[in-house]
Amino acid sequence: MPGPDVAGRWPEDADAAAPRRDWRDTLRNASDLALVGILAAIGSLGVVTAGGAVATASAAVHDWIETDSWPGLRPTLRRFARALLPGAAATLALLATAALLAVNLLALHRGVVPGGSPLVVLTVVLAVACAGLAGLTLVEVGRRDGRDWLAAARAAALTARAHPGLLIATAGVAALVAVLGVMILPAVIPILGGYALLALHAVVRRAERRHPGRPD
Repeated sequence: MPGPDVAGRWPEDADAAAPRRDWRDTLRNASDLALVGILAAIGSLGVVTAGGAVATASAAVHDWIETDSWPGLRPTLRRFARALLPGAAATLALLATAALLAVNLLALHRGVVPGGSPLVVLTVVLAVACAGLAGLTLVEVGRRDGRDWLAAARAAALTARAHPGLLIATAGVAALVAVLGVMILPAVIPILGGYALLALHAVVRRAERRHPGRPD
């Protein structure tokens, strides 16, 4: 997916007068996004460092969208260092939520707890909502220089409440990435990270054009 031009305009904008991109620019952008995904995956190897790594990657993608250039190595390392501790807390919260939903689904499937199909459907709906909210939060964190997860989560929740369709769209991006991750070779999975972040930012930006006004 091509990025914006230096004025922050995207290809789908009706009034955009950006020059046509050369194929080498497209290839370079694709390579850069793949590298972002790979670096985020390497930074996530410590598990608790995953939150800081993806927050830093999201901030880098946001910079590229806004300025058509990537942040330098030193600013990126500083971002990552600042994001480690808050990101660890966010990672643990996400893992706990995922584990709770998985255990609930397993218990319902085995009939250990009552509820049957209605509760299974409800749990799946909650899982989809959580995935969408996580995607929105990650975009908001990127816009906040990779920091302030609580403020980002609050803004994401307000956005989801005002625009439920956007919540479904970001959940759809997460589902698509999961399906692609299952279909391709494991060694290629990290490359998806940069493209997934770009897709999340693009979905949110498009929704904001249609419905101006973003909660802070």
